[in-house]
Amino acid sequence: MGMMKKKKLKDDQFIGVQILQGLFFRRRRLLSHLLPLVSAVSGFLLFLFAVLSFISPPITNHHGRRHHHLSLNSSVNIDIIEVQMNAKKENVFRVPVGGGIVDRELWTSNESKLFHGCSNAGDKFVAAELNTQSNRYLLIATSGGLNQQRTGITDAVVAAYILNATLVIPKLDQNSYWKDTSNFSEIFDVDWFMTFLSKDVKIIKQLPESVVKVITTRVPRKCTPKCYETRILPIFNKKHVQAVQLTKFDYRLSNRLNTELQKLRCRVNYHALKFTDPILEMGRKLVERMRLKSKHFVALHLRFESDMLAFSGCYYGGGEGEMKDFGVIRKRWKTLHMKNPDKERRQGRCPLTPEEVGLMLRALGFGNDVHIYVASGEIYGGEETLAPLRALFPNLHSKETIASKEELAALSSYSSRMAALDFIVCDESDVFSTNNNGNMARMLSGRRRYFGHKPTIRPNAKKLYKLFLNRDNMTWEEFALQVRKFQIGFMGEPNEVQLGRGEFHENPFPCICKNSEASAAENISSQSWGSVSDELFSEDDELYSSELDYVEDGI
Repeated sequence: MGMMKKKKLKDDQFIGVQILQGLFFRRRRLLSHLLPLVSAVSGFLLFLFAVLSFISPPITNHHGRRHHHLSLNSSVNIDIIEVQMNAKKENVFRVPVGGGIVDRELWTSNESKLFHGCSNAGDKFVAAELNTQSNRYLLIATSGGLNQQRTGITDAVVAAYILNATLVIPKLDQNSYWKDTSNFSEIFDVDWFMTFLSKDVKIIKQLPESVVKVITTRVPRKCTPKCYETRILPIFNKKHVQAVQLTKFDYRLSNRLNTELQKLRCRVNYHALKFTDPILEMGRKLVERMRLKSKHFVALHLRFESDMLAFSGCYYGGGEGEMKDFGVIRKRWKTLHMKNPDKERRQGRCPLTPEEVGLMLRALGFGNDVHIYVASGEIYGGEETLAPLRALFPNLHSKETIASKEELAALSSYSSRMAALDFIVCDESDVFSTNNNGNMARMLSGRRRYFGHKPTIRPNAKKLYKLFLNRDNMTWEEFALQVRKFQIGFMGEPNEVQLGRGEFHENPFPCICKNSEASAAENISSQSWGSVSDELFSEDDELYSSELDYVEDGI
């Protein structure tokens, strides 16, 4: 009996275990079926949470709004609106690939055929044979880079004429920033220079050995003929003084002279100063190669080297590194005062960046298919700085890219000779543009006026400054329209400047004549020139070298 009870108990326990096992495995099978469903639901919930987290605003955004007071739906709606507004703002200033339609000729001046250069001496001009006194010699030491020295050479001839002196071939500056050891005859054709001016001023290559006493002095800037007569003639009149040397000779002659002296300036600058044959030949090759690339081309003088930027006192967003770089360079000018970068930019004294000059050209109608010759030294920031301009105009060229190292070898070690190549290409270009209003820009502007008023674009930096600053708040069409408006009076047209205004080397009015059926050479000074705002020329007869192109030690 007892044995039967024990057996029954074991059977009951066994049945219970089987039931439990059955329930366990059934639940396990059920869970195995539910697991994929649970995983899918969990994954969906995680994805939904991630989406909501992405589109939800931060606790505090840049506007400082209190989003935790708003419902989730309100927050999402506001952020969607903000994203749309930001996207719209980014798409507002979209630079077109093409130049668009402009209401003027791109490659020619509308009135260029109405004028021509005229610098022949008049009846009142006294020839060198009668004007020059024996045993009176003037020596000149120029200052600065090639084009700054060019102004000095031009004015030296006129100064010698005023002083009734024989001019000794000017000595070029070999100690400035560029350290170019070239002398006059290595850049300019000295024999042509002397021969062409032989009827105007007596010129010799070297001071006679018999002259032993030379007085060295300096005249103030913008010295008038009366100034030379009162300061220098008394030195010549001293006993045994036969020669006077004037140093740092740049902008040492008044901007305003009588017509005969101004025309003498033009004969020197536009006819007597001719580059040497090696420079001319290489320059012409560069022009020919640009013509093979395109029927028309733009030459851009991009003055964006570290020395220029340091002297300008402007800031271009490079932080401490930029300020340190420029600070070291600025120390070489002992008298250079500190400048306020914001003020300099407001006054239009800061060179445009490569990107800014590119935007200006596009707004003026030049598309991305235009070929541009870039005349410059070593750009501050290198290719990174040049990249925005290259993005706008992929067809960028320079003397280094269209000529081989072997072709440039004889010139490449001399900055002034390399600058002479750029001068030739810029002079021969269909359109010349610049990012500054420095010496080369002024010299080429005047030359291109004299030889046919070829389009010459100088940036109206004072007005363009605000436009570049606010460009993200306007459409491209609005921006381009304003650029074209601001550039009126800065495009090289004949009637841009009122008679007598501006710097002479840039606006040689007495040397430009208007074509007429009645007279082949009617002087343009008798014509009524179109006027522009006085603010554009408020610095008339002011020392331009104090703005963009510097002089050694600021003297």
